[in-house]
Amino acid sequence: MSSYDITIIGSGPGGYVAAIRCAQLGMKTALIEKYDTLGGTCLNVGCIPSKALLDSSEHYHNAIHNFEEHGIIVKDVKANLEQMIKRKSEVIAQTCAGIKFLMDKNKVDVLTGVGSFVDKNTIKVKDNSGTETTISTKNVIIATGSKPNFFPGMEPDKKRIITSTEALKMTEIPKKMLVIGGGVIGLELGSVYARLGTEIEVIEFANTIIPTMDATLGKELTRVLKKEGFKFNLEHKVQKVENVGDKVVLTALNKKDVEVTFEADYCLVAVGRKPYTEGLNLEAAGLKVNNKGQVEVNDHCQTSVPNIYAIGDVVRGAMLAHKAEEEGVYVAEQIAGQKPHINYGLIPGVVYTWPEVAAVGKTEEELKAAGVEYKVGSFPIKALGRARASMDTAGLVKILADKNTDEILGVHMIAPRAADLIMEAVTAMEYRASAEDIARICHPHPTYSEAIKEAALDATDARALHV
Repeated sequence: MSSYDITIIGSGPGGYVAAIRCAQLGMKTALIEKYDTLGGTCLNVGCIPSKALLDSSEHYHNAIHNFEEHGIIVKDVKANLEQMIKRKSEVIAQTCAGIKFLMDKNKVDVLTGVGSFVDKNTIKVKDNSGTETTISTKNVIIATGSKPNFFPGMEPDKKRIITSTEALKMTEIPKKMLVIGGGVIGLELGSVYARLGTEIEVIEFANTIIPTMDATLGKELTRVLKKEGFKFNLEHKVQKVENVGDKVVLTALNKKDVEVTFEADYCLVAVGRKPYTEGLNLEAAGLKVNNKGQVEVNDHCQTSVPNIYAIGDVVRGAMLAHKAEEEGVYVAEQIAGQKPHINYGLIPGVVYTWPEVAAVGKTEEELKAAGVEYKVGSFPIKALGRARASMDTAGLVKILADKNTDEILGVHMIAPRAADLIMEAVTAMEYRASAEDIARICHPHPTYSEAIKEAALDATDARALHV
C-alpha cells in the first residue's frame, strides 16, 4: 500500500492548486480524480469553456453590429457553432494538459478513479474498469466541488431541458431559449446565444437579476441586456417545465400568483449549483454533510476529523474557483505549520457578460441593513475618452466608503474589462485604503481604470473631474 503525507480528492482549481502547494512544501502528495482529464468543473464544463464561447460569440456580435462603424466592411458573416464548439474543446484540452504538466513537474501522483474513505487515514480508489487501489495518508483534503442544481418541476432531461454542461456543447443555435435563473451562469450562457441570434427569455424568482450583487449593478445590467434582446420575467416562480417533443413548455406563477406559460426550443436551468460528495463514503471517516449538502468546516477549513480538510464548492461560502484556490493554498500552508490568511470579505465576484460586472466588499443594501453610515461615489463609463474610442460606453463604477473614516467598504462596477479592473479595488481594500487614497493615485490616460479614480473623487467631497 502506497503512503502519502496528503491526499486530495478532486482536481478542480481548489484541488490541483492545493496539490501543487503541498508538493512545493515538501509533502508526498496524491491527487485523486474520477474523470480522465484534470481540472474539474471549472476547466472542463465551467469557467474556461464558457469564456471561450463568450469570446467567440462576442467577435461575431461585433462583426455584425460594430465593425462597419469602425470602418471595417465584411459581408455574409455567419456563425459557425460547430467551429466555436471545436475551438472551445481545444482550449479545454490545452488547459487540462497544462494541469497534467504541473502535476508531473511537481511530482504529484495522480490516481484516476472514484476516491472513497475506508477510514480517516485510508482511501480506496476505484477506476472505470473496476480495479481498486488502496492508499494510506496522514491528511486529506476534500475538494470534490459541485454540480448543477435544480428544483422540483425543472428536472433536466439533458435534451431540451438542459444544464450549463449541455449548453456548452449545443449542435444548433436555438431560435428561442428560456433561462431559469437570472444569476451568473444563466446570464453568461444566455449572452452567448443571444449574440448568435437566439431569443433569450429569463424567468427569475427574485425582483432583480444578479440578486446577490449591489442593486445598482442589477438595474444597469438589465438595461444593457434588454438592448441586446433579452426579455426578463422577474418575481416568477417556476412550477414545471416539460419537454413536449420539438419544444419546451414552462409554467410559472407571476408576482400576482397568476399562472403564465412560456414556450421555446430549449430551457436552460441555471439556478445555481450544489455540493457534490457522492461516492466519498464520508461516514467511514466519521463525517457527514449538513442539510445543505456541505461538508462542515471550522475557520481553518478543518472538518470535525482533525486530519481531514475540505475546500471550495463543497463547503460554505461563494462557489468561486478563485475562492477554492485560496483555500487550497491556505490548507497546504497550515498543515506545513505556516500562518496563512484569507479575507473572505474581499473575494471578488465577476459576471462575464459584456460589459463585464465585478464587485468586492459590501453592497449598499448590506450597509443599510447593518446601519453603517456611508457615502457613495459613482462615475459613468460613457464619460471616459477610452470608452468612446472603443465604443464601449455602457456601465458605471460605484464606490462605497465609510462616512466618518473614508475607508472603502465596497466597489461595484459594470464596465469593459471589469473582471480585471476590480483587482485595483481588492488591493486597495486589503490595505484598508480610503477613497481619497485611490483618488490621489495617478491613473494612466486614456484607460477604463480612470473611472475608478473618478468614482473615488466623487466619494471624496463630490469632486469628480470629468462629469
